[in-house]
Amino acid sequence: MFKDVVIIGAGAAGLMCAIEAGKRGRKVILVDAAHKLAEKIRISGGGRCNFTNRYARAENFLSSNPHFCRSALARFTPLDFIALVEKHGIRYHEKKLGQLFCDDSSQQIIDMLQDECQAVNVEWQISSQIGQIEYLPGNAGVQKAGHKFLLTTERNILETTSLVIATGGLSIPQIGASAFGYQVANQFNIRVTPLRPALVGLTFPTEDFAGFKDISGVAIDAEVSCRGASFRESILFTHRGLSGPAILQISSHWQPGESIHVNLLPQEDMQQILLAHKRNAMLLPNLLTHYLPKRFVQVWCSKMLGQLSIPEKPMNQYRDSELRQIAYELHNWKITPSGTVGYKKAEVTLGGVDTHELSSKTMESKRIPGLYFIGEVVDVTGQLGGFNFQWAWSSGFAAGQVV
Repeated sequence: MFKDVVIIGAGAAGLMCAIEAGKRGRKVILVDAAHKLAEKIRISGGGRCNFTNRYARAENFLSSNPHFCRSALARFTPLDFIALVEKHGIRYHEKKLGQLFCDDSSQQIIDMLQDECQAVNVEWQISSQIGQIEYLPGNAGVQKAGHKFLLTTERNILETTSLVIATGGLSIPQIGASAFGYQVANQFNIRVTPLRPALVGLTFPTEDFAGFKDISGVAIDAEVSCRGASFRESILFTHRGLSGPAILQISSHWQPGESIHVNLLPQEDMQQILLAHKRNAMLLPNLLTHYLPKRFVQVWCSKMLGQLSIPEKPMNQYRDSELRQIAYELHNWKITPSGTVGYKKAEVTLGGVDTHELSSKTMESKRIPGLYFIGEVVDVTGQLGGFNFQWAWSSGFAAGQVV
């Protein structure tokens, strides 16, 4: 069966690509191994889908080729997707920092994309495994002259001149994530940059985190830094380590073996505050509970004062140098993660198909005519807050204009 465009992966990027290609009159089929359509959209944002971020720009993305995403983001912006949402009468709100969510349900975004696909006669082949992809090159030295792809599926053999890989990354395997897209890249000798979980919680050695696992659920507004990146949002203590928005953000920058630095009170000058209470007879933990959760203060003071070899005592018995040390640690708590909670809990996959191998304007392989990679499978990873969906829309749109 011949189709102008075969898109493997019916997630955010694949659906957008199908819509745009269909608008151009192309005969499009979406193929997906999953039993349910666009599960990652459905579960995102607590079921309300953080579908874009008003302020998305290239600086919000990580890639070995940092300028690659600029072209696609400029040609399909957050305003363009918002216009589509408003066209379908979907009510939405801004939660914080430009993050846009549906008022009701993420299913509305899925329904919207399905409706747009149906309007341009996109066909579906869901719950269908791809067995083999064969590439038949065209005339030697003639770009796009007679080449084609043959895809063997469980149901049929599909023939096309435009094959789009929109299969996502390794994150959240329980809803069907797989390495399929990277395997296709490897088949065609297209480089894949190193992969690891991103936007993910961090774990810590048991001996380093003793006591903190007992305060699971405690959250603190903090600033977390690593490798020159810094994020000010909440951190959340878990039974295995740390999570929360600031930790998820910094996880994309953290490398195994490195430390992260946590400023527990970025809005305060703790040296000034501690020295101002030097004549006070209250204990240090009692003073700190005015600024930080009591359960955290008890564990942190016990651990940190032990490390500094400073006994717990009334404020008026501390030397100035001791208070300065304590203040420094409050603003620069250095901890070394042992790892992450893995792809099962990761929101995205860092790394992917090397962008140096692709056209930034079309997402097409520079060496294999007619082969495109879009969305999370590409080495473009957004920050937390709707940026990764915007990359899916933008990259899908870019490929959809040319496939």
